[in-house]
Amino acid sequence: MPIERDQTPVPGSRRPGGRTARTRAAVRDAVLTGLAEHGYPALTVEYVAEHSGVHKTTLYRRWGSLEGLVADALDLAGEDTWTPPDTGSLDGDLRALAHEVVDSFADPAAAAAPTAFVGAAFQSERAAGALRAFYAERFTRCEAVVERALARGEAPEGTDPGAVVRAVSAPLFLRLFVTREPLDGATADQAARTALAAVRAGAFVAPSTPGQEHADGT
Repeated sequence: MPIERDQTPVPGSRRPGGRTARTRAAVRDAVLTGLAEHGYPALTVEYVAEHSGVHKTTLYRRWGSLEGLVADALDLAGEDTWTPPDTGSLDGDLRALAHEVVDSFADPAAAAAPTAFVGAAFQSERAAGALRAFYAERFTRCEAVVERALARGEAPEGTDPGAVVRAVSAPLFLRLFVTREPLDGATADQAARTALAAVRAGAFVAPSTPGQEHADGT
């Protein structure tokens, strides 16, 4: 679930075409470069104008502020054709998802921009909202791996797909952004195995509400 520069919009997305799309992409690339090189505190509208070739007046008119530029860069990052893995089993899919997270942050240069987005979210409520929306959309796409598992009978009925895919990424993001511990393939496999064991144990099945047993006649 990486945040990359070269993204192709999904059919029917709200991303405009032509010159407007090129301008937006140029601005987004400038924002990503600035975040990677300097971090959110040092990023300025002047920097984005210089590196995108878009006049500062235009940036203020269309995006309003630096926060607006960062939020739109994240919004644009979600307009792509990325799909979750489909290996044929829940075990394989969860492992593949975990390895994607690890691989996307393995290269320091590639990881600089997404790491800076997380840093920006701690300093800007608008950036935080954009980051939440980005990952909420990403996790929604990933729910397909659990829905397929439910159809194959690999997960207990009532398993919450969103909770499962978040459980795979959570320990990896903890190491990346909180404890700053190294990540490798073994860590990815462990995260996937842990989530899979919890699925099989019914840990992600919502508990029955009081009185539901009687309402169901059980």
